[in-house]
Amino acid sequence: EVQLVESGGGLVRPGGSLRLSCAASGFTFNEYYMSWVRQAPGKGLEWVANIYTDGVDTDYSESVKGRFTISRDNAKNTVYLQMNSLKPEDTAVYYCAANPRGSYVFGDYDYWGQGTQVSVSS
Repeated sequence: EVQLVESGGGLVRPGGSLRLSCAASGFTFNEYYMSWVRQAPGKGLEWVANIYTDGVDTDYSESVKGRFTISRDNAKNTVYLQMNSLKPEDTAVYYCAANPRGSYVFGDYDYWGQGTQVSVSS
């Protein structure tokens, strides 16, 4: 059974930091690009970041570039999202997803986690 389980969300003040984790099982993790996607209240899905299978190459949306860092540990089948300098507009449910080709099209993603809530408020 394929599973992607996110953790690490919560309530944080503007300017604060959070680190999200996503533990994967049931598929060959190191053969997949991994992505973080978010959905703000009342809005559609927004792509946040991709990381290549080797963990070296990464790609970010303009809205988070310079503040968020995606990383992965293939030995632990886990992908991370370090979020710094958080803003109220970062408030969303954050999902990790297994992305077979590094696509930016959500329909191409094979597996999704259940999401973790991040709320940024004073």
